[in-house]
Amino acid sequence: MMNPIIITPLLTLACLVTAGKAKWLKTLFRPNKATTKLHFYVHDLRAGPNATLFTVATASITATSPTAFGRINVFDDKVTVGPEFGSEEVGRAQGTTTSMDLNVSASSMNLNFFLTSGEFKGSTVVVVGRNQFTDAEKELAVVGGTGAFRNARGYAITSAYSSDPVENSSVIVIQRDSVSERRRRERPRREVRSQSLLRRTAANA
Repeated sequence: MMNPIIITPLLTLACLVTAGKAKWLKTLFRPNKATTKLHFYVHDLRAGPNATLFTVATASITATSPTAFGRINVFDDKVTVGPEFGSEEVGRAQGTTTSMDLNVSASSMNLNFFLTSGEFKGSTVVVVGRNQFTDAEKELAVVGGTGAFRNARGYAITSAYSSDPVENSSVIVIQRDSVSERRRRERPRREVRSQSLLRRTAANA
């Protein structure tokens, strides 16, 4: 399934500092933006009474395609601090995967990481991209978020931590750095002031 998710430039990782007591997050504050690094585990259960992933649609060729082309899955996976299923839950990984490659096993992923505890409770991070199953590590794009991660951008790297074919389940490590630029929210106000100044100047002319 997924693994570490990293958001923002690699160079910022070396200078991250711990901002809170939680071991699964670190934050670096700067004048106009904050960089946050998250590291956690996603539990993907594909069968059984507690399954968290379900197939909701298929294409006319899905059954005969070697890559299950056209299959769409919806999931709501548990996100924890550690790899154990009973580890502290900090959020949910919710979204869809679509098998979209005719030649190799790969899916298009649309992920929303919804944080349910800690200082970022209620915030989300949006991750999208191509997930090729044969790759040990997958890189996805961080394209936005809400709450503390509004305007987040960067990238995510995921990889499998463990897999149980009998239970049809897997654990994925997620590591993510997220940048939220507050300057973007300030620009509209500056533009309004400039327009007002132009109107006053024209009126006085």
